[in-house]
Amino acid sequence: MKTLYIVIPMFNEEEVIDETTKRLRIKVNDLIKKKIISKDSKVMYVNDGSKDKTWEKIMQINKEDKLFTGISLSRNKGHQNALVAGLLTARNYADVVISMDADLQDDINAIDEMLEKYHNGCDIVYGVRSARKKDTFFKKVTAEGFYKFMKLMGVDIVYNHADYRLTSKRVLDEFSNFKEVNLFLRGIFPLIGFKTDVVYYERAERFAGTSKYPLKKMLNFAWDGITSFSVKPLRFICVLGFLILFISIIIMIYAFIRKVTGNNVEGWTFITISIWFLGGLQMLSLGIVGEYIGKVYNETKQRPRYIIEDNLLETKI
Repeated sequence: MKTLYIVIPMFNEEEVIDETTKRLRIKVNDLIKKKIISKDSKVMYVNDGSKDKTWEKIMQINKEDKLFTGISLSRNKGHQNALVAGLLTARNYADVVISMDADLQDDINAIDEMLEKYHNGCDIVYGVRSARKKDTFFKKVTAEGFYKFMKLMGVDIVYNHADYRLTSKRVLDEFSNFKEVNLFLRGIFPLIGFKTDVVYYERAERFAGTSKYPLKKMLNFAWDGITSFSVKPLRFICVLGFLILFISIIIMIYAFIRKVTGNNVEGWTFITISIWFLGGLQMLSLGIVGEYIGKVYNETKQRPRYIIEDNLLETKI
């Protein structure tokens, strides 16, 4: 039997952790009882520098039930880095790892089908939302637009998949070779390859607490994904530059003809608008180029993506 670790990043999740623990205890023990996974399997909570009592609760849960363990990062490093910390730690103990969110929106019953596909030879199984019935109109439109736009930008991404996925140990071994600091895991795992499949599930409403991904963070996340996996924005600037050059040549020829024929070239308003338009376009272009330069700058520093302060798996009893 294979050892399963379920990795769950947590940031200020004291309101939901007890219910998450309750449900996962039932699910994992049932899988162990059915001999689908090894009795050495665990649920690993990753404390991402929480300011509330999340880490205290994780330690207490670990004392009461060794099915649960955890690691704590030295400071808040963001969801993607916390998830990487959990995945790369879990691979040292597990044969297969499943990552999911702490808010109980991911259907834990989909784990059974994920494991079935894993035993049938899949190294990566993506949890994919079957519908967005519980989303607001704005959330649905922006989320689906995000996936479509990423595809348009040339990013290989699984439609309607977040970070609910199963990965085998050999996938995580290969993933450990990806040293980039600007993380977008939804784009990285499809690059690894191996046999993959999907499991569809209905995403529930958040059990308690508030979302850790407000609109501002979602927009930043989307922008990070685009600039980390696509150079199309840079190519767009180049194409736009040629287009403006072509238009300016036409305007220059038109102005020259008007001058030669004795007509005064009118258009103070047009000239003013053109100057402001080109100025704004140049600033936007510099901003996009600067974003890529900033990412290169962050990568060249090679700072650690996370620092683990405590690891309950290494705690001597």
